[in-house]
Amino acid sequence: MRVFDPHIHMTSRTTADYQVMADAGVAAIVEPAFWLGQPRTSAETFLDYFDSLLGWEPYRAAQFGITHFCAIALNPKEANDPRCRAVLDLLPRYLEKDRVVAVGEVGLDSGTADEEKVLLAQLHLAAEHGLPVVVHTPHRDKAAGTRRIVELVAASGLPPEHVVIDHLNEMTVAMVKDSGSWCGFTIYPNTKMDPARMALIAADHGLDKVLINSAADWGVSDPLSTVATAAALSGAGFDDAEIARTFWDNPVAFYGQSGRLVFDDAALADARDQDFGGNTVARGEK
Repeated sequence: MRVFDPHIHMTSRTTADYQVMADAGVAAIVEPAFWLGQPRTSAETFLDYFDSLLGWEPYRAAQFGITHFCAIALNPKEANDPRCRAVLDLLPRYLEKDRVVAVGEVGLDSGTADEEKVLLAQLHLAAEHGLPVVVHTPHRDKAAGTRRIVELVAASGLPPEHVVIDHLNEMTVAMVKDSGSWCGFTIYPNTKMDPARMALIAADHGLDKVLINSAADWGVSDPLSTVATAAALSGAGFDDAEIARTFWDNPVAFYGQSGRLVFDDAALADARDQDFGGNTVARGEK
């Protein structure tokens, strides 16, 4: 099984995580810029972080046969900090880089006026640079926050198919699907979504324009939750072709809108063939 995790924060993971991901068939990832858990004290501190997403992490991933792409943005949590807002002026030079396949993650955290201004500014930057956008929905008041994000995306003029609205749940999937944006689901222990719930949502809403990710980061999280969800979908009766489209073709279609989705040959050649129960099979056997 070949997997493309469309949202994972490898900055917070170890090389052992890269190894188990490669062993499980993860061949490509997108790492969106995010809050590191402690407030940054100036816009300049973002630059070293962005540079690591463009240099160090692709190097680490390549050692395990994984192609690493990234998304660059000012995250919604720090959009409220006036010390960080100058990052908006620094973004254009990064949005020209080859491995930057999206603007993200942007969105709403507390739903403040400053967050909305920063979100709109970055949606406009995405339009200027021809990039898709990864949008974070808030942990609190998720339905209201998601509804407001849908409104802001519409107001921006950015085509909804260039946007994935992430961290959805049973209460928010229908409004995003109806808006024309992509639906993102994060499989994350204890919070957000688990494989069994994802299988039920897929049964109700289908898997068209759906991205399923691990968003694995500093917290209790699992970089193999995509693989576990593939197994859950198989157990729920989805066929292998539909699962393969969900975990490879869908991310390729979404991030391919950037025109920069070029894969490392080694990543594709080394991806292990597995059935959706996680059992290794010989190439060509399936």
